[in-house]
Amino acid sequence: MFGLFRKPPRPDTDFGQADLELRRVRDRALDGDWAAAGRLIDATGRDWELRGRRLAVLGIAAGQSPHWLDAWEAAVPDDPTVAVLRADALMDQAGEARGGASARNTSREQFQEFDRLSTLAARASQRAVELNPDDPYPWVTRIASTLADGHRQRDEFLAAMGESVTRDPYNFETHLMAVTFLCEKWYGSHEAMFAAAREPAAAAPAGSSVTMLPLLAHFEYALREYGFDTRAESLTAKASYFRRPEVIREIDACATKWRGTGEPRLIGRGITLRHWLALANYLAGRDREGTKAILAQIGPYLGSTTTYGYFWMRQTEGFHAVWKWAN
Repeated sequence: MFGLFRKPPRPDTDFGQADLELRRVRDRALDGDWAAAGRLIDATGRDWELRGRRLAVLGIAAGQSPHWLDAWEAAVPDDPTVAVLRADALMDQAGEARGGASARNTSREQFQEFDRLSTLAARASQRAVELNPDDPYPWVTRIASTLADGHRQRDEFLAAMGESVTRDPYNFETHLMAVTFLCEKWYGSHEAMFAAAREPAAAAPAGSSVTMLPLLAHFEYALREYGFDTRAESLTAKASYFRRPEVIREIDACATKWRGTGEPRLIGRGITLRHWLALANYLAGRDREGTKAILAQIGPYLGSTTTYGYFWMRQTEGFHAVWKWAN
């Protein structure tokens, strides 16, 4: 009875989500202590998923406020972390220039600036490769840069994919970008997108984050098929898709494999993947208690979980809808 009056947590939209160490270091860097960012990335070592996520969050900060990265580059111009953050900052600026609207609601000027900044990001990622050849992350940025002109850069996309997976076969950010590039709304098809999600999910060992990529493919499919430019009007149709037995079976299989070596950590991609699973359960109308437990692990950490935006106009609205259903 009293649960009816419970309020959802106030969403914490910091991109760092539950990685509190990253958030502290990012804030110190913004205050001018760029060396703290360098130490954090060095300490992360070859944990490629965690390293990639931390670089992405720092890259967003550098894209929005580049002064600290400029100072770092002036002091240590050949630092490989500076190089990869420069590429990522440019890619973040490219994404901001394009915006999140559909192609028909994006202006020619926005596309031109997206292309210009993506080209600069591609060049910067090549320098990052030269300074740290073992790192898969510059290739992730290179893949992202091909979204500006994927019809002409398909070979570049495939080459960058090959380079990245050579360094880390089940690199989450790499395969995430492949699902994005190959989805129907960008440069592929439903079939290509599902293959890009399912193949690494099937091949990866239990516990790998890539085992959850088929959930993203299902979200993309529902968005494209049942209402790309609508949200509330298409939610019922999208939810009906998630109640198909074959969709439920695949989601269950992905979640079981992801948890196959124990409860996944919260840092890296752990919070985002929990959001995906909670959202899929909500749409399927199943496992309310399990979803409540997932949301308890998530707490307030929303960050930027774009998949909520496939079903609601605002991410916070989706997060609250799922929370209220589960609780």
